[in-house]
Amino acid sequence: MDPVRNPYAPGAGQRPPELAGRGRELDVFEVVLERVARGRPERSLVLTGLRGVGKTVLLNTLRSQAIGRLWGSGKIEARPDQSLRRPIAAALHMAVRELAPRHRAPERIDGFLGVLKAFAQRSAPTGRGGTPPKLRDRWQPGIDVPAASGRADSGDIEIDLVELFTDAAAVATDVGTGIALFIDEMQDLGAEDVSALCAACHELSQLGAPLIVVGAGLPHLPAVLSAAKSYSERLFRYQRIDRLDRIAADQALCAPAEREEVEYEQKALDLLYESSGGYPYFVQAYGKATWDHAPRSPITAADVRVAAPEAEAELAVGFFGSRFERATPAEREYMRAMATLSGTSGETGEGHRDDMDAAVPTAEIARSLGRKPASLSPARDTLIKKGLIYSGERGTVAFTVPHFGRYLRTQPA
Repeated sequence: MDPVRNPYAPGAGQRPPELAGRGRELDVFEVVLERVARGRPERSLVLTGLRGVGKTVLLNTLRSQAIGRLWGSGKIEARPDQSLRRPIAAALHMAVRELAPRHRAPERIDGFLGVLKAFAQRSAPTGRGGTPPKLRDRWQPGIDVPAASGRADSGDIEIDLVELFTDAAAVATDVGTGIALFIDEMQDLGAEDVSALCAACHELSQLGAPLIVVGAGLPHLPAVLSAAKSYSERLFRYQRIDRLDRIAADQALCAPAEREEVEYEQKALDLLYESSGGYPYFVQAYGKATWDHAPRSPITAADVRVAAPEAEAELAVGFFGSRFERATPAEREYMRAMATLSGTSGETGEGHRDDMDAAVPTAEIARSLGRKPASLSPARDTLIKKGLIYSGERGTVAFTVPHFGRYLRTQPA
């Protein structure tokens, strides 16, 4: 069939042509927006799940919902080597700029921007004896007003973020709307930044202020938040984003195809679900390859079998291989042991391996490698920092990437 008309989009964070199976999450966020609009108390939101389940796509869709209600919004992607100060300042700057044209008192906007500028510039490191930072270390956030003094500029990120969020929420209250900040890869925030973010959200929830944070991250993100502040378990509304069920996966494939007047045979859909495991990224990858190989409509199971090797080869390079290459030899040895152990798990009700969520005891990994558990801690810790594995429960680890164990078992040692 015509590859130009291929409707599938297996890209990182790229919205699929049919956002199937996420209606509940969209409805929940709509309720959150409406409650905040009516001055009702509401919690910030945290989305968790493995890589490839569509967290970034969902995060962007939720942001579109907020924008549709005329909220101010900003989005950042957390990085382990970057402080929260600069990106959060840029995101809030964008959010308030969206609200500014509707504000009746421009001086109030200027006042907040002065606080925002002071908050942002406080991140610049000073030299010995408090000397000004070198020119290369200075950062100007593109705000024309002078920096304020005495507000959100103490240098303590927890104090400053609480004050900044409180002032931003006040601006939103003036306009009769809200502000939503979206944070992707939230588990990569530093410990101090996570603590500050929790404290700021806690203060906002007590005040009933119209500013919410919507974070997305790997399955161990709730544990990261809990380690920072014990009350974070009650502070956020947690939603686990999982693979699509059979009905939603079929919809993700069939709805865009029908718009191109193309159909699937039932056996083709059976095989596509078995191959993809219902994971949205894989659904798009197998759907795209199958479309390109199918000669005509309806698409058959034979078409899927012919296309599957191409889809798997692309995933092996772009989705699995690129991550595996980031690991050191010691880390690869650790992951191979994990893959071997997770491969002993049972079969799913669909009749295919579903080892991507299986947690493996770290003691078993050490035993299989003939090593002491303590000697493997450095490899385990760096793999967690690189986002390749996570520890959902004490003493266990699992892959953050669906099918990664299966991929490793097919690779030569």
